[in-house]
Amino acid sequence: MPSATSADGTLIAYHRYGEGPPVIIVNGAFSTAADAEPIADAFASAGLGAVTYDRRARHDSGDTRPYAPEREAEDLAAVIEAVGGAAAVLGHSSGAVVAWVAASVGVPVTRLFLSEPPLHFGQDEPAEDLPERLQAFVDEARPEQAVVTFQREGIGLPEQLIEQLRNTPMFAGLLPLAQSTVYDATLTRAVSTPTAQMRAVGVPVTVLCGVETFPFLIAASRRVAESIPGAELIEVPESVGHRVDPEATVRLVADRLRTPA
Repeated sequence: MPSATSADGTLIAYHRYGEGPPVIIVNGAFSTAADAEPIADAFASAGLGAVTYDRRARHDSGDTRPYAPEREAEDLAAVIEAVGGAAAVLGHSSGAVVAWVAASVGVPVTRLFLSEPPLHFGQDEPAEDLPERLQAFVDEARPEQAVVTFQREGIGLPEQLIEQLRNTPMFAGLLPLAQSTVYDATLTRAVSTPTAQMRAVGVPVTVLCGVETFPFLIAASRRVAESIPGAELIEVPESVGHRVDPEATVRLVADRLRTPA
């Protein structure tokens, strides 16, 4: 499996799909490169290239502390450099935040697609000490508590759904990703109200949002689109429950990549 070396020495594992200049896919919370395989396959089927990667502290990628959102921008920069030097980027959920931050600090992103970025804009923010409490759970070898706390406070899942998830085989697969909850909580807290640099990002931006997703994400997507001059907001009816529909999303992205900005 190929890997890129980030600025701080962290190895970031990635996978390539299809032919031609790739779209880099940046996943959200509790997601690994494998979770992006369906949309990567859809890009390949559409005659486009795609790259998925494990964000730091996930699956085949490494981790180096201390963490800061800038480290994830550097990770994305390393992947882009490894696969060609410039690329369009599709980020989903907290991955959209990574992509947006990266583009705003000069990472060579040619076009930016932000899918349901979970930004609060100062309203109903998670507790400021959430990342510290999550880190304490990880350090105490209590990954299940970190996962549940992030689901409850970082994502806002209802208790009934959290309990249902705890009783499924999927829950065990989330425990190795406990450290990444600290990073997602830190990232989204740091730029929950986008910086002036982010709002002035100098590449074409498309914000994607499902129709049947969390109301908070619909509101956030609208505010993100409104905050970036020239950005467009596109509804994706096929994307339901904060999940990207591969075929519908690839169709929208491909149309824009084939049309000069």
